Amino acid sequence: MADTPAPKLATPTDLQSNAVSSVADALNSALADCYTLYLKTKNLHWHVSGPHFRDYHLMLDDQATQILGVTDAIAERVRKTGNVTLRSIGDIARRQTIKDNDAEFVSAADMLAELRDDNLKLVESFRTVKEQAEEAKDNATSGIVDEWTDQAEERAWFLFEASRKA
Repeated sequence: MADTPAPKLATPTDLQSNAVSSVADALNSALADCYTLYLKTKNLHWHVSGPHFRDYHLMLDDQATQILGVTDAIAERVRKTGNVTLRSIGDIARRQTIKDNDAEFVSAADMLAELRDDNLKLVESFRTVKEQAEEAKDNATSGIVDEWTDQAEERAWFLFEASRKA
């Protein structure tokens, strides 16, 4: 298969295509981070151990489910504006800003801290989307990204509180 650029979609929109292209780039970067965070959260959910196993295991599963739920909304927002979205694991790897964790063992405390920081990194990605959307006058993206930001901040808060010693 040749690596030719996708043709511009004829999706009806009144938004300027070059401005929305910047929004789509920011959304695709955030989407790559969501997939990375989803897989990392699931990985740590599978491998958590220790005295708080049940609580952490269930919390991480809930968080992974929430993160995965956001991915479809992000990709569909990109498509609604006439742009193309992620196509492969390689595409995700090229765009992600959240780092993978391939360690064989991670302590529960380190898991919670890493995921907390990663959720805050995702918040940064969402803030970039918000800035780009407002500059492009893309009110729908600007509005919906607020909910995604709030969810990521809540996950970071839960991870912080769960990791407190007393």
